[in-house]
Amino acid sequence: MDNTSYMGFAKPQSEIRNPKSQTGGPMKKIVLLLIVLFLLPGVPCLAENYVLEGQMGSDIVYELQQQVKKGPGTRKLVLSFVVPPTFVSPTYNQEIRGFKLAFSPNPNDEKRSEDQRGNQIITATWNPPPFEVIARMSFRAQNQTNLQKLQTGTPFPLGKVPPDVSPYLKATAQVQSNDPRIRKLAKELTDGVTTQFDAVQRILTWIVDNVRYVTPPREYDAIYALQERKGNCQNFSHLSAALMRAVGIPVRIVNGVTLNQPFNVSRQGGVLTFKMGQGRHSWIEVWFEDLGWVPFDAQQTELFVSNRYVRVEIGIDNKETINDGLLRWSQVSGSEGKPSLQESISADFASDMVKINGTRQQYGPKNLLLVPPVEATFKEIIVPPPPPPPVIPEKDRDKLRFLVPFLYGNLEYPEDIDFAFPRGPASTVGANRYQMTRNFLVETAEYVTTKLIQYAQVFELRKPVKLEKIGLALHRFGGDGQLWVELLEDNNMKPGALIATSDFISLSQLSMKPGYRWVDFDFGRDKPVLMPGNYWIALGFTGSPIVNWFYTYGKPVGPVEGTRYKGVYQADWSNALSYEFNYRVVGLTVE
Repeated sequence: MDNTSYMGFAKPQSEIRNPKSQTGGPMKKIVLLLIVLFLLPGVPCLAENYVLEGQMGSDIVYELQQQVKKGPGTRKLVLSFVVPPTFVSPTYNQEIRGFKLAFSPNPNDEKRSEDQRGNQIITATWNPPPFEVIARMSFRAQNQTNLQKLQTGTPFPLGKVPPDVSPYLKATAQVQSNDPRIRKLAKELTDGVTTQFDAVQRILTWIVDNVRYVTPPREYDAIYALQERKGNCQNFSHLSAALMRAVGIPVRIVNGVTLNQPFNVSRQGGVLTFKMGQGRHSWIEVWFEDLGWVPFDAQQTELFVSNRYVRVEIGIDNKETINDGLLRWSQVSGSEGKPSLQESISADFASDMVKINGTRQQYGPKNLLLVPPVEATFKEIIVPPPPPPPVIPEKDRDKLRFLVPFLYGNLEYPEDIDFAFPRGPASTVGANRYQMTRNFLVETAEYVTTKLIQYAQVFELRKPVKLEKIGLALHRFGGDGQLWVELLEDNNMKPGALIATSDFISLSQLSMKPGYRWVDFDFGRDKPVLMPGNYWIALGFTGSPIVNWFYTYGKPVGPVEGTRYKGVYQADWSNALSYEFNYRVVGLTVE
């Protein structure tokens, strides 16, 4: 047996970070004072704010295909798509070339129109519909992200805005900027602020530190995200927009697609790798009077967007931005069932250049935040770290009684979901008339049974635990062999020495049905007793298994440096990942 391990991937209220201001006056004095306080002995910092400088440029060959099969009694079928626009901003540029949209068979009617937000919409109708319709959209996107110094002096509060910008100040059913809870928090976060950039970065920093990613959420609006402190990209966008609109900052919702091409940020001590699932996504653009519309993405913890984004549609909220990928139909009264829709997205990077360096700051949020260099008046606020785990003296450990069931981990993910058919449910829009909009459910996972790269995931215990099982969210796609989990010590926030190994699981025991589900690895033979502290999970294998491990955007429960990877021939786990694998630790703890 090959015993080499090959491993599976990688809140307190806070305020503010951002690149060091070069403006003078009283605000600069405040910044210097805070830095001096940070440098004093005994003042700890756990800031995860990185200022990024550099460029990303790509030539992307993009194709989207939809396959629609009519349901019982379908009388008419309508598909609509939005033409991705060419877009220019201070940080992100997109140029679309060679756009094509073809249908098979050809529709009975095809129209092109422009909505009130300037989106170019193509609508195709089949009446009566064939059994199957295939739509193919293709284009080339020349995308560039420029992380050079931004200079803005837009004041806060903002004065009167142009008529074409004013709709993006409105409250909606999903962006409840007039709700007292939203207004109260927005006012608290922006108290004493004199520039719009400072207001924006305070709000987005609070969201980064206080809202975690889950999919699918129960609701998609701002209030749900505020109350539950979780949500998907729609929740992040709606809450960001609601808090900013509540204090007079215009924000529009952007819908588009993210691509799963990873990119690296060079930094002291190693590489930080970012990767998104390939699928539909929502983010925001904020209007500055001296910069125009500037993109931000709190869910991806970026005060910019990378060139792994394809911008498609804009609106005041996600109930308005529904035309891209919209399926509508009518059917005979009393008919049961609905059309089926399968969507696939492919993107080939004909060229790709990434040269980005990151510098960690001594202020900012506890969770990761990436920002371009900005010359603007702002405050740097230091966020203290949480207390360290308790230390249990050696003489007291024999007295511990493990009687209480223990469950901990990154537990929320879309279990048993078939990502090839993520659409639904249908909504009624009239008598025997229905529609299905695009959704934002994307498959985020790493192929972890490879001998080229090893992965490890940290977990933190704040109580003693007698370990029984470690579960991983896995999907078997094929192959054969065996899997196991190794439990490793922590070595300065990197995987260290081996503590214990789980029992082996034959790959034949894992189902190949679509979706991810928990696979529990048993440590019952040894039942290691773990004191409070950090430990690492490593997925080992032998044979030729093809297994993916699901991950969640951000760091729902663990530290920023808590997902690591390296080449199998490298000794140092210096490379970190921006997301966290889904895992669960099961055992017994003390009262």
